[in-house]
Amino acid sequence: MLFSSALIGLREGLEAALVVSILVAFLVKTERRHALRWVWPGVGAAVLLSIAVGAVLTFTTNQLTFEHQELLGGSLSIVAVVFVTAMIFWMRKAAKSIAAELRGKMDDALDVGPAAVLLLSFLAVGREGLETAVFFYSTVQAAQKETVQPLIGFTVGIAAAVVLAYLLYKGAVRFNLSKFFTITGVLLVFVAAGVLGYGLHDLQEAAFLPGIDTLAFDASATLPETSWYGALLKGIFNYSQQTTVLQAVAWVAYVAIVLPLFLKPSKKTAPAPAAAAASKE
Repeated sequence: MLFSSALIGLREGLEAALVVSILVAFLVKTERRHALRWVWPGVGAAVLLSIAVGAVLTFTTNQLTFEHQELLGGSLSIVAVVFVTAMIFWMRKAAKSIAAELRGKMDDALDVGPAAVLLLSFLAVGREGLETAVFFYSTVQAAQKETVQPLIGFTVGIAAAVVLAYLLYKGAVRFNLSKFFTITGVLLVFVAAGVLGYGLHDLQEAAFLPGIDTLAFDASATLPETSWYGALLKGIFNYSQQTTVLQAVAWVAYVAIVLPLFLKPSKKTAPAPAAAAASKE
């Protein structure tokens, strides 16, 4: 769970940190530093809300019955898969235009007033934070209620993201963000497939879905989760030594559909007829 948690923390943290750095850089370069005092409270409130949501989800479900815990855990795992799928496709599409879009929104917010600046900062960071909270809960569930490894992983990933975003902001390091998001996106497809399988298993254990006793395979003897290689697979891909048919079909279907769509080259916009004619002259 350490690797997958760190990967999600790095990805989500870097997106949030880049958003903040873009807003800060815009205000500094346009000589409107006075508005920074409204950005930081919005960012802080978003972070606190995300921590609170993660803590409530993680530490209050113990009061529920086993079936209700599994039903909630499975449902939130499905929600987490929806979030991560939308996230990787959104960042793939918006990576080139996100800076200009955020600058435009901040310009409009400055015209409205301090409350609008604070709200923009809160919403820009809060979306990533709430996604991370749901991911954290689903990861803890997959770790069988063990919160230490997921917590360490998320903390390391987010800390690395903040440092990396700061260095990018200062110009100390440079790298291709598009390639970074492509590579992490591919890894997250497999992480999300594992979360999907685990979520469906939770729903089966809650008797919400059938097939808990219909196994696709039982690798307990050859690839046990207690072995180092089994633990590695479980930590990265949410591997289960006893996988139901529904889990296996869902995992294969998700990867087979989402991965090719994600890696599919984006269509280049064809030049307008007038522009094409002008270029030939």
